[in-house]
Amino acid sequence: MIVIGEKINGSIPAVAEAIAKRDADFIRARAKAQAEAGATYIDCCASVHENEAETLKWMIDCIQEVTDLPICVDSPSAETLAQVFPHCRRPGLINSVSGEGNKIDILFPLIADTQWQVICLLSDDTGIPKCAADRLRVFDRIMEKAGEYHIRPGRLHIDPLVEMLCTSEDGIAMNVEVISTIRKRYPDIHITAAVSNISFNLPVRKMINLGFTVLAMNAGLDSAILDPTNRDMMGVIYATEALLGRDDYCMEYIGAYRSGIFGPLNK
Repeated sequence: MIVIGEKINGSIPAVAEAIAKRDADFIRARAKAQAEAGATYIDCCASVHENEAETLKWMIDCIQEVTDLPICVDSPSAETLAQVFPHCRRPGLINSVSGEGNKIDILFPLIADTQWQVICLLSDDTGIPKCAADRLRVFDRIMEKAGEYHIRPGRLHIDPLVEMLCTSEDGIAMNVEVISTIRKRYPDIHITAAVSNISFNLPVRKMINLGFTVLAMNAGLDSAILDPTNRDMMGVIYATEALLGRDDYCMEYIGAYRSGIFGPLNK
């Protein structure tokens, strides 16, 4: 599983305070903790209205002081992403493009001849489609654009856009349909999700998040935006990969346990 660490995001009050105070030690500590917990990428999102690009560059510098992990550069603005991603020392992940406006036409040409990967949201100018068929139509248009710019499927992380379970009419059936359909059509593509979106406004959110992760991985999810320092979540991910036959002789599971990524804090 590709784990995109979510803990450096200005929408989190403690992170917003650190950004406002330019508390580099706080940002560095969060980056280091996520790297040590097994993250694949470190998401970096400023969530500020002014000087977003310069703020992101400062945050990226803080992260790169403590880890060599690639960075997931996160902004709703394609123009900001275009300014900031070259600031990273190594190719990482653009978060994100979608079928909305001209985001793809701004960013795909810039990353076409690089090793950068990109998260693609299945929304368009009409918003978030309400059914699987419409989300898959957005997916088809994104794939057409990727083909125009010669961006291979393995560089794309398709986000079906997980919404709150408590307002859903069909549980996660639509997400499972979208994920499994994309996985069958493009075996090498990545499929990602912001796992915690599923549990908004529900009690004991952890239980919903863990259950959703197992079901989504079974459908074909292989990338997720989540908290890698959550030892229960990391344990479930390693266990699910073993149960799905993606971990020969459970060696990854055993190795992760021995390294302390999950399991009891006091062995």
